[in-house]
Amino acid sequence: MRSMWMAALVLALGAPVAHAQTSKPAAKTPPATPAPAATPAPGAPPALESEDAKTIYALGVSVGKDLSFFALTPEEVQILQRGIADSISGTAASVDPKEYAPKIQALAKSRQAQASAAMLVRAAREPGAVKLPSGVIYRETQPGTGRSPRPTDTVKVNYEGRLLDGTVFDTSAKRGIPVEFPLNGVIPCWTQGVAKMKVGGKAKLTCPGDTAYGERPPPGSRIPPNGVLVFDVELVDIPGDTSKP
Repeated sequence: MRSMWMAALVLALGAPVAHAQTSKPAAKTPPATPAPAATPAPGAPPALESEDAKTIYALGVSVGKDLSFFALTPEEVQILQRGIADSISGTAASVDPKEYAPKIQALAKSRQAQASAAMLVRAAREPGAVKLPSGVIYRETQPGTGRSPRPTDTVKVNYEGRLLDGTVFDTSAKRGIPVEFPLNGVIPCWTQGVAKMKVGGKAKLTCPGDTAYGERPPPGSRIPPNGVLVFDVELVDIPGDTSKP
């Protein structure tokens, strides 16, 4: 929750500046002296010229991701900015923040659920997509030529895992080698999806929250509770496969 409040603050830092710019009349410019071409338009965000400015911008981009699951509309972003501006300027708040703290959490869950449902619908509509009984969306992106693994097999895979907003939260690329694991020892989405693959094949798995990490995502990860996850998986090998020539 603390990171969410920090994200909200950073997202709306521009609001007080714009408020200050419009709180007093702009200086009159003599007609014969046109403004220089490089002068920013009134209310335009400051240019990223200094390292401090670039660092603060990077901070805003980074923590702003914590607000992505709210799926705020442009109008809602303006309301958010108004709240931040009132707080910084000392203007009396229109509502009691303490009273609305539980409602903020409820809104976050509601918006995340809506975004998750929309993601699953889009994934199911992709060409070649197959919806499994559990709700997992399986789509083959490259056919394989070997056999499919059994649930008791150990598999060797390359993979990339992404959140709803496209953020990569895990990838085998950072290890530099494929990962091996027993197929019945991972999240249900993987057990079900990889079992449909053939060695040498690739697939996209879109995992509903209850087939991924459910209410308890890995500690320290960016995965939200009941978050829908997307994996691109390549089945490299089935180590110990005695059926191979």
